[in-house]
Amino acid sequence: MGKGGQNYGKKENTGESRLSSSKVEFAAWAKDVCECEDKFGVNREYGLSSEEVEKRRKVYGWNELDKHDKPSIFSLILDQFNDTLVRILLVAAVVSFVLAWYDGEEGGEMGITAFVEPLVIFLILIVNAFVGVWQESNAEKALEALKEIQSEQATVVRNGKKAFGFPAKELIPGDIVELRVGDKVPADMRVLSLISSTLRVEQGSLTGESEAVSKTTKAVPEDCEIQGKRCMVFAGTTVVNGNCICLVTETGMHTELGKVHSQIHEASESEEDTPLKKKLNEFGETLTAIIGLICALVWLINVRYFLSWEYADGWPTNFKFSFEKCTYYFEIAVALAVAAIPEGLPAVITTCLALGTRKMAQKNALVRKLPSVETLGCTTVICSDKTGTLTTNQMAVAKLVAMGPKKTAVRAFNVEGSTYDPFDGYIHDWPVGRVDVNLQMIAKIAAVCNDASIELSGHHYVASGLPTEAALMVLVEKMGLPDGLSSGSSSAHGEALRCCQTWSKVERRIATLEFDRDRKSMGVIGAVENLLERSSYIQLLDGSVVELDQNSRDLILQTLDEMSSSALRVLGFAYKEDLGVFATYNGDEDHPAHDLLLNPANYSAIESNLVFVGLAGLRDPPRKEVRQAIEDCRAAGIRVMVITGDNKNTAEAICREIGVFGVHEDITSRSLTGREFMSYVDPKSHLRQTGGLLFSRAEPRHKQEIVRLLKEDGEVVAMTGDGVNDAPALKLADIGIAMGICGTEVAKEASDMVLADDNFSTIVAAVGEGRSIYSNMKAFIRYMISSNIGEVFCIFLTAALGIPEGLIPVQLLWVNLVTDGPPATALGFNPPDKYIMKKPPRRSDDSLINAWILFRYLVIGLYVGVATVGIFIIWYTQNSFLGIDLSGDGHSLVTYSQLSNWGQCHSWENFSVSPFTAGSQQFNFDANPCDYFQTGKVKAMTLSLSVLVAIEMFNSLNALSEDASLLTMPPWVNPWLLLAMSVSFGLHFVILYVPFLAQVFGIVPLSLNEWLLVLAVSLPVILIDEVLKFVGRSTNGVQSSTRGKHKAE
Repeated sequence: MGKGGQNYGKKENTGESRLSSSKVEFAAWAKDVCECEDKFGVNREYGLSSEEVEKRRKVYGWNELDKHDKPSIFSLILDQFNDTLVRILLVAAVVSFVLAWYDGEEGGEMGITAFVEPLVIFLILIVNAFVGVWQESNAEKALEALKEIQSEQATVVRNGKKAFGFPAKELIPGDIVELRVGDKVPADMRVLSLISSTLRVEQGSLTGESEAVSKTTKAVPEDCEIQGKRCMVFAGTTVVNGNCICLVTETGMHTELGKVHSQIHEASESEEDTPLKKKLNEFGETLTAIIGLICALVWLINVRYFLSWEYADGWPTNFKFSFEKCTYYFEIAVALAVAAIPEGLPAVITTCLALGTRKMAQKNALVRKLPSVETLGCTTVICSDKTGTLTTNQMAVAKLVAMGPKKTAVRAFNVEGSTYDPFDGYIHDWPVGRVDVNLQMIAKIAAVCNDASIELSGHHYVASGLPTEAALMVLVEKMGLPDGLSSGSSSAHGEALRCCQTWSKVERRIATLEFDRDRKSMGVIGAVENLLERSSYIQLLDGSVVELDQNSRDLILQTLDEMSSSALRVLGFAYKEDLGVFATYNGDEDHPAHDLLLNPANYSAIESNLVFVGLAGLRDPPRKEVRQAIEDCRAAGIRVMVITGDNKNTAEAICREIGVFGVHEDITSRSLTGREFMSYVDPKSHLRQTGGLLFSRAEPRHKQEIVRLLKEDGEVVAMTGDGVNDAPALKLADIGIAMGICGTEVAKEASDMVLADDNFSTIVAAVGEGRSIYSNMKAFIRYMISSNIGEVFCIFLTAALGIPEGLIPVQLLWVNLVTDGPPATALGFNPPDKYIMKKPPRRSDDSLINAWILFRYLVIGLYVGVATVGIFIIWYTQNSFLGIDLSGDGHSLVTYSQLSNWGQCHSWENFSVSPFTAGSQQFNFDANPCDYFQTGKVKAMTLSLSVLVAIEMFNSLNALSEDASLLTMPPWVNPWLLLAMSVSFGLHFVILYVPFLAQVFGIVPLSLNEWLLVLAVSLPVILIDEVLKFVGRSTNGVQSSTRGKHKAE
């Protein structure tokens, strides 16, 4: 993975083979214009002929992205059953259905009850499959969003004629295309000639660059990265300034956009299960083995009941087989399977994750895929983009340099603020109200030579126009107005830009020359070196103008170097006093100055003899809260790696400022370009370094390769991104995090989570929330599994002792799905550990249940089994227990020997039982006394079910904390759990006291004394677990003390 786009297209058919070899042999960006035209056999004036187009179409195909076959609905449905727990449930449901049918054929009275169980299991499986199919059918929207980026139309030269609105999908390599401002580039193309003086393209979504890039016709080195290909324009990018003639070199899947498409598809093909999913799958496999073993054991223990034989001459003969008894014990095996599987677990996990997404949404983290909530908790590496995530993606002036009282001196002012809010920050040591003439001139130039606008949108200020111009407007507002210059009344919007509006009224703008990086409004704002070449004078503090000599020039260039080394983008300010013919120009087309402006060749003459007045250093500043977030990551054991398409110096300066690197730290081995990293023989060793890492000038394949290598090394990777170039890595990462404000739709669709505020600190908050959610999930998973262990022990003891079946499958299903559900869900509301972000991340292979926890729950499970089977035996054999009278219903007592050999009842002489009452019902056994162990067990079975429910409710209190006592973490720390326990008890009362439901579940109402017995048998589960927790705390304390002692030594 990670290099999917490089070898894409090497297929056997002739056309694609030719295209692939063309890719290898001809690097258009490294060849001059004539060589490119010769290679593609085209003349820019004539274009391709129709005959040539037809020939090339057979070779190159259409200019469109591949459409991958989507899996059929049937295959998606089948995939939902590719899960161990689901398969066990499916088998249990089928067997239950067959047994229910068999019972119905035999006229069994419990037929209705038996059918409830398989139907409920089938319903669970259908809902699970529906949810899974719905999620997977939405999985590949990133590829669809990518196609939206493609241009639909282009202006093409063919057969010597210019065709407007030409379908972009029909372009082929060799076509001549004209691009204008606002056009979306339809294919990868070599720039042949500029019609305007400059051409700028916004390609940040593809390359990660933070600002629009100037394009040229000059060839560049063949081995340069994508950002360095200044003579190429790429499919999906946008022309923001100028127009040009281009030659199509790559189309469809062979464009840079096509490579991203391939990489997204490959990444989606290799998506892995989340750590929790893997653990649950492992648990399911273990459960399968355990269920098989216990079922076999139950059959072996009870084989004597349905298969008997006699010995003759030492050999077994005269075999007798009871199909009825065999079926009965087969039903017990099915009950075991139902008891062992936590059927409610998928629903509870989904509910908990859904609640987690709501919590995260409140913190501006919008989760698109539920499992990613849990995966966040074990994130070990965050690979973050720089622009817009670590920084504000809003240009701001950080330093202003004005001329001093003499030409050998300058004044520097540090500017606070990181947004477009004019009231965010201030200028240090600023002479408020006493702004000198030189500073006034800087403010005037910045305000008048500016096309940007700033507006208040909601609670934030947003800019329209170029970011650098918007930053200069904010600077003007922070500079304020000199005494005597009033802004007058203004509207709410004008209040934010009152200074700019005032300066615009004072000075009028007569003309704007075409803007590029080096020129703005007659050259008064631009690159410092260029302005110095065209300047003859400098303005001093008092407004006097003196000649620009070599010393002054050196001082300004030295200041420029210092600011550039701090990763600031530096702009100079200059003006021209003698306007000549422009002094009277008012925009009239007949004016002599108008003709001069139409020809870019005249610009250098117009921009001569300028007066230089100062410099401003701009940058995309880091977010204020990021530094603390980086510290939180370090404390939480999470490494932060910055991967950006921006240049190295700028990225390093930002990383030092936010704390990824120390201010004076040697980062030679920690800061690499994407190309340098890919050239490493052993790149994994570089990634294993402790602390932060930086990768600048990174291309999509570099990002993908970094993520792939980290995952191979066992890291759980969260990757942030906003551009098309980030989509493959977002798809491949364990957690793909897209930007909500500045992110492309492609990035959002490829992601697992979207940041509503584009803020890195939101990721850290989400990781903390993910850890808390995982901790709570662990609590309810332990709770549900311990409950199931208890049910397994109950059925196993029933079979081992040979007593009648105490719990039927439909009752176990009710307990697992409904009764256990509310407390398990409520455990997801446990308050978070306040030290949760001070602990290292858990390993992705960390076990849900360690050996000690398993032992604890085996002990608890054994007690559940003893209690549920014990109360069943007590009702049959005792009139009272613990002083509680049980004889009120008039039932007959039997001996334990009779109870455990109930299958031989028909051979007992003079065996009879009295009728007994349960609620409004009376049970009479005069016709068949032996039915006392079948129909008559309804009261004992109700007691067993009630004990099971009560124990599991009290056991949910034990699950509040893995080790803490209920004395230190009382139940009311989670009031939702107390409410859930009430709901579960309420549901149990409903099935007990509503006659129809009682009949379905095969139970009867209980008396007050019987409820007292239930509570007496159930409550000890809390005491047992408190003792086990105390032992666990003591053992851990000894181990910690021993570790500390060794460390001290």
